[in-house]
Amino acid sequence: MKQLEAVVANINDLKDGEMQQVCVGETEVLLSRLDGKFYAVGAHCSHYKAPLAEGVLSGHHVVCPWHNACFDVTNGDQTEPPGLDSLACYTVRIEGENVIVSVPEKTTGLRLPSMAQFDPNVDKRTFVILGAGAAGSHAAEALRVAGYQGRIVMITQEDKLPYDRTKLSKDYLIGETSSEEMPLRSPDFYKEHNIEVLFNKRVEQVTTGAIALSDGDSLTYDALLVATGGKPVSLDIPGADLQNIFTLRSFDDTNRALALTEQKKQVVVIGSSFIGMEVAAGLTQRGSQVTVVSPDSVPFEKILGEQIGKQFQQVHQENGVSFKLGRKAVRFEGSSKVEAVILDNGDHLTADIVIVGIGVQPATEFLGGVNLHSKDKSVVVDEYLRAAEGIYAAGDIARYPDWRTGEPIRVEHWRVAAEQGRIAAHNMAGKAVKFKGLPIFWTMQFKFPLRYVGHAESWDEMIVDGDLQKQEFIAFYVKNNQVLAVATSHRDTETAAIFELMRSNQMPTLDELRSGAVDFVQRQRQVNSKS
Repeated sequence: MKQLEAVVANINDLKDGEMQQVCVGETEVLLSRLDGKFYAVGAHCSHYKAPLAEGVLSGHHVVCPWHNACFDVTNGDQTEPPGLDSLACYTVRIEGENVIVSVPEKTTGLRLPSMAQFDPNVDKRTFVILGAGAAGSHAAEALRVAGYQGRIVMITQEDKLPYDRTKLSKDYLIGETSSEEMPLRSPDFYKEHNIEVLFNKRVEQVTTGAIALSDGDSLTYDALLVATGGKPVSLDIPGADLQNIFTLRSFDDTNRALALTEQKKQVVVIGSSFIGMEVAAGLTQRGSQVTVVSPDSVPFEKILGEQIGKQFQQVHQENGVSFKLGRKAVRFEGSSKVEAVILDNGDHLTADIVIVGIGVQPATEFLGGVNLHSKDKSVVVDEYLRAAEGIYAAGDIARYPDWRTGEPIRVEHWRVAAEQGRIAAHNMAGKAVKFKGLPIFWTMQFKFPLRYVGHAESWDEMIVDGDLQKQEFIAFYVKNNQVLAVATSHRDTETAAIFELMRSNQMPTLDELRSGAVDFVQRQRQVNSKS
């Protein structure tokens, strides 16, 4: 293929540990310098195309500023999700003091990761993945990346290939993403890499070495990843069986709700969870009149605190969303379809559609031979995500040891599930990789973006750097003199730096954080230069 090349920099433009975006013709390139050598890779994250130059460089990897995907800048390999593809890697040469980069005439800036080829003559084993969400889909690909050449079978209850579930209550709901853009991979991809996908299958029972399906089929396995995610919690109140009452967990759920909102405009959302609030924002932007009902006095108070929760509530109200907080729905009324929601104080809310977003519970009722947590029936796993001999669990159902505190936790985030799927796959393939991920999630409601790094079920103190009213802030959640989590808005590059500082245990002291004078990007660069 024809190559284009250009002088993109002087050798003195970058110091070791620095990077910048440059161009070769119309191709944007991320140029970096490590140990005196220059490297060039694609400039945009394979997840949502974020400019990687606005992230941070840590060792050999760059951290995406939006959702913290990580890539090795020396070869373009993706090292952490949520993206799937790796970055294209370009040729660099030095002539005098000029840095010259060559790129193909036609390049997307991305490439498929290197994957092993299926060969049953080499490996006769069968690995089964239950679930085609974030954990399952990333695991299937990671098995091939890890060198596994045996049979891979992915089982899903849906009739669709793996798709980006996070978009259901975000971009897809408001019409910025089409149904054609939702799948993570094409059918040809799964065929080419011999990843079998069994659609519309429900698991009846899992025992050691065998899986029974509800249609009478069965499978034997040599290793199993359980990544079945969560089941939406339903409201057990009178009228719950009326039509037009939905949960939004699947593609079909969202499509059915959207079809109705084209004509019917009165929507009641039950629950002020992230799903509930994102749905409220999305349907309001589509022209519906939305009321949120929640027993909480402030949205997100238990996760983000009262101050930030009130900011979200204010933004919603300014855009037309109504709230009934501190209230519970006690019954639904209507003939065949829901027509009203009755609250515990007697309020009567007209409703053409009801969306229930009050959380999920682990889908594990079919599992045998593993330790289930007594409270929520999640799967208890070790640091390798192993639940029992030959059985692994990842994603919403996995209760794993937090490497920072030692406490067992369960986190319902897309990126965590994706990373756990990757780690579990490498361990299934014979490696010994501990899960030491740092939870990350994100939301966008109207024009209020939030990034959240870490995990804090409670905190002693919240330190705020910035302006909550302007939605430009960093909030630190502190317990026992340790920063357990950070929530940020419109501070993306700093969030990427904090992500690296947290997982390397190099965070500033609490006194420094309280002073509000910390340059997190510079601090991370200093840590990087010493490593």
